[in-house]
Amino acid sequence: MLKFENVNYSYNNNPLLSNISFTVKQGEFVFMIGKSGSGKSTILKLVNLIERPTSGEIEFDIYKYKEVRTREIPKIRRKIGMIFQDFKFLSDRNIFDNLSYILEITGTKSGKVKKKVMEILTEVGIAHRQKAMINELSGGELQRAAIARAMLNQPKLLICDEPTGNLDNETSEEIMQLIYKINQKGTTILFTTHNLLLITNNSRVLELKNGTILEKLDTYFD
Repeated sequence: MLKFENVNYSYNNNPLLSNISFTVKQGEFVFMIGKSGSGKSTILKLVNLIERPTSGEIEFDIYKYKEVRTREIPKIRRKIGMIFQDFKFLSDRNIFDNLSYILEITGTKSGKVKKKVMEILTEVGIAHRQKAMINELSGGELQRAAIARAMLNQPKLLICDEPTGNLDNETSEEIMQLIYKINQKGTTILFTTHNLLLITNNSRVLELKNGTILEKLDTYFD
């Protein structure tokens, strides 16, 4: 599903990742942890083809990134859903219009847009808020809407970048349960977090420090 093999990445001759190797199998739920500056964001940019590695190989689905041409990048990105901590919605549109816009720009036929949006809003539990503007929603509702947006194109990989960072404990638990349900239906999850309390006993964890992956979990995280 996702494979990094001896990946290095430097920016302005400053090494940010060093010899990164890991594999995420289809259907896995993998946590990626590390302090700010450890390399988590850089790895996500490489997965999403925002950046390219200085050396090494990345594979996702059927693609080897060394061989990917620029025109193929949008097609690959449609297979990757992204959930952010800060939501990134268009503030002048309601939730329904935010989601339908994504489908429209990715070429979904107009007759199918409403059906797909309502199905995914129902799945995440906020269909009744479809006409609400961004500033009318709670943090939990916004994150549910963000999950809905990320799942619109039924991605093979869902990247969750600190999605509970701005939420209270109860709402965080609700969001985690929703993401676990998505994983149980077969979607692969790569979840970055500073919060070790979110990690269950049987979870697989990748820990980064100074641009490298450590062999075992340390205890210095918040």
